[in-house]
Amino acid sequence: MSTGLFELRVKGKEGIARVFYCTKVGKRIIMLHGFIKKTPKTPPKDLRKAERRFKEVKNET
Repeated sequence: MSTGLFELRVKGKEGIARVFYCTKVGKRIIMLHGFIKKTPKTPPKDLRKAERRFKEVKNET
């Protein structure tokens, strides 16, 4: 993950869910993108989507 971008992993009946998130001043947690992981590696398109949204959040300040 890039600096400031984090990943939460949750196991469920459908598989392992992943959520990319970041934190912002004021102790807010912002969920950027979530998906059900079906392969050992994180799909590049899901990571790119989270990184793009992370940049949008950073530029709002």
